[in-house]
Amino acid sequence: MNSISANLNVMIKASEKASKILIRDFGEIEKLQVSKKGPIDFVTNADLKTEKIIIDELKRAKPNFSIISEENGVENNKDKKNTWIIDPIDGTVNFLHGIPHFAISIALRSGHEIISGLIFDPIKDEIFYAEKNNGAFFNNQRIRVSKKNEIDDCLFVTGGKLKTEPNIPYRKSGCAALDMAYVASGRYDGYFQKNLNIWDVAAGILLVKEAGGLVNEIDLAKNTNLKIIASSADINAKLLEKIANF
Repeated sequence: MNSISANLNVMIKASEKASKILIRDFGEIEKLQVSKKGPIDFVTNADLKTEKIIIDELKRAKPNFSIISEENGVENNKDKKNTWIIDPIDGTVNFLHGIPHFAISIALRSGHEIISGLIFDPIKDEIFYAEKNNGAFFNNQRIRVSKKNEIDDCLFVTGGKLKTEPNIPYRKSGCAALDMAYVASGRYDGYFQKNLNIWDVAAGILLVKEAGGLVNEIDLAKNTNLKIIASSADINAKLLEKIANF
């Protein structure tokens, strides 16, 4: 295993601990689909439980770091320079419908940059992580963005509402974190979406960059309403042309 920082090690441990609950809860979803009460409350509860485990683990290691999380909002602690950014279940709609495509996303922002990022897909047991200036990894193997440079050979991914239908091959997967992890690992050739929250994409931004990809300028002091365009350098200009006003 490549050498990783103490912070990333804590992030990995926290996500692995939380994933046990998620996997168990995901197994319950199918039974709930047929019940009258429906699974929405159950998923909210799964989200909160997962988040609590992650926050407890991170706080045990770094009690003074600040925290931004999807369910809990912003928690300013003694150390305001270092902030954990957490999405306990990115892809909750997939989770809710029993579709096994969702992830835990944890990032560490120091000042105005992301220095560690982790995206963990518990069902497929796939872990993507990166540290600033240390490369991006998938299950301990080094990853790079795709090398394709013909747009018709590519596959892109997006989410949310599109103003105009882009004339490129694309998918909507319902999980921004995995979309970016897949760009970093070369499965997708690029990703574009607007109206995102920092917890959806913080880890993914670092993953794509450390895998040799390009990400548009993002104000990391903002927590909501972010727009992301991420791809390999080879295809970036062609992609930008195609999605000029998505």
